[in-house]
Amino acid sequence: MAPSHDPRTHGFLPRRLPAPHLSGAWTDLDALAASAAAAPSREEARFLVENAARSGELTLLRRRVARLPQHRARAAAMRVAVVVAACGWTDLDPLAPVSRRAAHEEFLGLWAALAHRGDHQEFVALPTLSLLNWAPSRKPGRTVSVDQLARTESLVPIVRWSPKDQPLSRLDRLMLAGVRLEAHGIWMFRLAHSLAGRSPGDDSVAVALARLTRVQHALRRQLHLEERQMGPAPATGQQCAVLVALAEQGALEPPVLLTADAVLGMGGRMGGGSRHQLRRHLPDQHRAWLSALDRHSAGIHTLTHRRGPDADAYREAQESLVALRRTYAQLVRTATLASAGTSPRRHRALHAVN
Repeated sequence: MAPSHDPRTHGFLPRRLPAPHLSGAWTDLDALAASAAAAPSREEARFLVENAARSGELTLLRRRVARLPQHRARAAAMRVAVVVAACGWTDLDPLAPVSRRAAHEEFLGLWAALAHRGDHQEFVALPTLSLLNWAPSRKPGRTVSVDQLARTESLVPIVRWSPKDQPLSRLDRLMLAGVRLEAHGIWMFRLAHSLAGRSPGDDSVAVALARLTRVQHALRRQLHLEERQMGPAPATGQQCAVLVALAEQGALEPPVLLTADAVLGMGGRMGGGSRHQLRRHLPDQHRAWLSALDRHSAGIHTLTHRRGPDADAYREAQESLVALRRTYAQLVRTATLASAGTSPRRHRALHAVN
């Protein structure tokens, strides 16, 4: 992997700050995403898309996708991902004929064009909704790295799931928590890289695994803090429906947990999906890095059947990852508890996230 895409540098966060505003005709997409996210229902969000399609806005934008610089194309894709989630279209393939019966063809065209421009086709997932949808609340210094900004600065969402005159919703806070989890998990990527290629008996294995366990404990403490702050935040049935739909698609998996899974050989646990399914929303280079990590961690995985200090450290790291996943699953459940309660269907969907 090229150094500029090396997750040890900034995790799976973008290499530069996400674009807080689009320019020119693309401001229409900014407005559509903001309105759809704050819409009280899927039907209202879909009505907004229909209006934008009838006015010709979406046709104009689709024709201009090829002119976008890469980082602007990613920014536009994030806005489209928000609209898709708000409209309840997370299970649609924009190129499938059946999709035309659910969504306006001009919106599907814009969606497909941005997917073609990007380095990942299925971008309607937590990594896109979160890692490209944040900004520091104050102007950052030029020399501060992206991961350091996300760790040390107060963050605000670019597209809010709550109206601007109201406090941040639980869904907003969950998305920002995902950004901070990725930023604080930077040491996870570095330790994973240091463990890759090692074999049982290597003097550094037990030390690196113990450090990995400490990082996971620190991330768990951070998630407990996020949950306490999230509890008093407002939530709506519409926002709950967005998260349930993403959970049903296996699209809530934080990349930092996928990294821990790869190095510890445990496989995905969020909803029980396969590694391919859980990783399909990531950019190509990130998926390639994780696949390489799978292969290079094969020697570490043999500790499952061994005894001794290395094996003890390995099992402790696995246990700490299980605890971290449960804590993250509890954060997601807290985010989906709308004020009016949660339906039995939502309870079943969220139970599968554990």
